[in-house]
Amino acid sequence: MFWPLEGLLVVDFSQFLAGPYAALRLQDMGARVIKVENPTGGDLCRYHYLSDTRIGTDSTLFHAINRGKESVSIDLKTPAGLASAKQLIAKADVVIQNFRPNVMERLGLGYQAVRQIKPDVIYASITGYGSDGDWADLPGQDLLAQARSGIMWLSGNAGAGPVPVGLPIADISTGANLAMGVLGALFRHARTGQGALVETSLLESLTDMQFELLTTYLNNAGNLPPRLQHGSAHRYLGAPYGVFETKQGYLALAMTRLDHLADALNVPQIAALATTDDASFANRDAIHTLVAQRLKTQNATDLETTLTQAGLWCAKVLTWDDMLANGSFQALNMLQSIHPAHMTASTPTQLVRAPFRMDGHRPAINAIGPTLDENGAHIRREFDVK
Repeated sequence: MFWPLEGLLVVDFSQFLAGPYAALRLQDMGARVIKVENPTGGDLCRYHYLSDTRIGTDSTLFHAINRGKESVSIDLKTPAGLASAKQLIAKADVVIQNFRPNVMERLGLGYQAVRQIKPDVIYASITGYGSDGDWADLPGQDLLAQARSGIMWLSGNAGAGPVPVGLPIADISTGANLAMGVLGALFRHARTGQGALVETSLLESLTDMQFELLTTYLNNAGNLPPRLQHGSAHRYLGAPYGVFETKQGYLALAMTRLDHLADALNVPQIAALATTDDASFANRDAIHTLVAQRLKTQNATDLETTLTQAGLWCAKVLTWDDMLANGSFQALNMLQSIHPAHMTASTPTQLVRAPFRMDGHRPAINAIGPTLDENGAHIRREFDVK
């Protein structure tokens, strides 16, 4: 299988998640990624533990986001280190960085300086909140970006405080957006030979994730509908959209006609509330109360079967173990076990593969994340770096 970015070199100065996630997606499409790390500890993500689980000496998070990459340690604050970095950049097709605004400029590796080294370079840059404004110099961290984006008020029931999303959605979406911009720049480069500065930020990405709801809010005199008393899953969608507790387990219900819902649950009071076209929204709390009372008498597995047969969109809420054991998930072949060459542990490391397929193939994983400077000697010889 020939992947579309094979032969391209990405020099990645980024840390943590957003920048490394973009580099990971480019690598999955065939690019070679050289991760530049500081000699004293490397990427801080190596020590940013999701739990006390480690792979070797580094966090599972580091290996998840840096699998298959190469590592070279360079001290960018020294003249020799800066010269080495410039030698790598001279051969790079793409340079990625996610430092705060002006950090790379102070190091002598900002976009304009890099263009002097490689005029057609694609320079990909991530910040927390852009380069201007009151927030420009603040830490670009996922939870803090969520807090400033308004997104925490979209989940949770009425009366609850702000609810953060339990995933690094700012980092992952920003990395994906940067990778998309880089791919567009590479396509233009292939046609014109022109380089590019590709920029995005955590705030831009979280704003984009909310574009449907923000568009409605901005064009509705700034009126924000209240969250439901219970079962709230979307502030702008009518009942029965939400998650409900059953006698055994939880059930998610998506959009459906109220008369169909009333018949399927044998709760005629629901149909009585369907007096207007917008009844599912106007009467959300009353409908949710009726649904919740009915579902508490049955178990989620049986409900999923009977309601699906009746044409309702629903799903039992699964745990990770439930999902992993399901044949549909297993058929996707998204997990891969790796036996790290430099580790003696008998238990292989399990990693998640890329979320796309091309010509029927999903990119294979050839290694876990590198140890600090694992490829340094080879890279220094190859690029004549001191």
